[in-house]
This record gives sequence, structure tokens and C-alpha cells, in this order.
Amino acid sequence: MMIKHILIATALAALPATAFAQTTGPLIRDPATGGVMHDPALAGPMFGSPMMTEPAQNTMVTDEPAFRNYVMAQHIRSYRYREPVEVGTVLPARGVMYRAVPTEYGAPGYRYTVVNDEAVIVEPRTRRVVEVIE
Repeated sequence: MMIKHILIATALAALPATAFAQTTGPLIRDPATGGVMHDPALAGPMFGSPMMTEPAQNTMVTDEPAFRNYVMAQHIRSYRYREPVEVGTVLPARGVMYRAVPTEYGAPGYRYTVVNDEAVIVEPRTRRVVEVIE
């Protein structure tokens, strides 16, 4: 009986956190639906769980020219996006090939892809572009 009460209390405690996570952060355009969605990655740390954030220098990788050469050598098919791709653009879940950034280039936990023939770093949970590699 006591275990049942603990499980119910735990489930009820998680509900506000779930609702908060889905309704925080600025509204951004979702290319998959054409509508808008909240970007929780821009909301900051929630409930003691640190979220990935970009460094203050606005650069994710340690050596941009070498990383760009690495990405282009992978021959990933470039995804065609109708608008210019910039930091904050949310890419669709389908049709884009996302790959992990190799550890030697930094940006642990992030993914990269090629959009409009440009290498970009993407936050994997939201598919938000956090850096365009020039």
C-alpha cells in the first residue's frame, strides 16, 4: 500500500515538470508543421538539470576550418532549406541526416549536418541550429 502511494506521488510530482518543459522558451517557427513551438533549449536549466548551452564566444567547435573540411569530406547530402539558415533556425525531423560531432572538434552532445551547402551544428533535442560553420 505504501509503495502505491509513493508511485502516485511521484507521478503527480512529474506532471508539472512535464508541462513546464513543453511551455517554456521562446516561440520559434517549426518548419515541419508551419506553425510555432516553444524551444525549451533556450529556457535555461530546469529543476537542477543542466541543459546544453552555447559558449559565450558563439562557437561550438574548436577548429572551424578543420571541422568544415571534415564535414565536407563526409559527403553528406545537403538538405535544401527554403530560407537562409541561421542560428535559431529549427530544422525538420525528417529528410535531414544528423551526425554526432566527433570528440576531437568539441561540442559534445551536439550533432552536425549540411544545409544549403553549409555545415551547421544542431542541438539534437530541438533540431535548432546553434552555429553555422563558415
